[in-house]
Amino acid sequence: MSISKAKKIHLQHKTIKNRKMKQVEIADTSEKILKCWEVMHALRPHLVREEFVALIQKMQTDKFTLLFIEEAGKAVSAAGFVEGIKLHRGKYIYIDDLSTLPSHRGKGLGTALLDWIFDYAQKNNFNQVHLDSGVQRFDAHRLYLNYGFNISSHHFVKVIQPT
Repeated sequence: MSISKAKKIHLQHKTIKNRKMKQVEIADTSEKILKCWEVMHALRPHLVREEFVALIQKMQTDKFTLLFIEEAGKAVSAAGFVEGIKLHRGKYIYIDDLSTLPSHRGKGLGTALLDWIFDYAQKNNFNQVHLDSGVQRFDAHRLYLNYGFNISSHHFVKVIQPT
C-alpha cells in the first residue's frame, strides 16, 4: 500500500475518532534523549540507563531519529527510526522502536508518532515505511494494521555466538 493510501485510510479513521493532535518532539539534546529513557526501557529492558544517551547519540550519526511525546514534563511515548536506501525498497524509513508507557496506552500517542513519521516521509519523498513487531505484541499489530501497514514478509534471525 502506498504511503498516501495508508495515510488516507488513517485520516478517515482519525476523523471518526476525532483525536486531538499531540505535540511530537525530536530528542536532539542529551536532556531530551535521557527524558526518553523510561519509555524506551519499557520496550527494551536490556538497555542500561548509564549507556543510553551515548548509544542514542552514536545511532544519530547513522541517520537515527528519536521522537517523543511528553505529558507533565515526562516522555510517555517514543519512536525511533532510521532512514535508508536499498535496491529492493528505494528510499525508506525503518521504525526501530515504538513504545508507550503502559499507563498511557490507548490515548492515541502511538498514532500521533506514526502520523509524524508518515508526514516526514511524504515531505521528504520516501517510498516506504517499514517496521518489525514481535509476534506476541497483538495490541501493536492492531495499531499497525489499522494504520494501513501490510504484513509483507517473515523476518528471520540467526544469533551469532561470540567465539
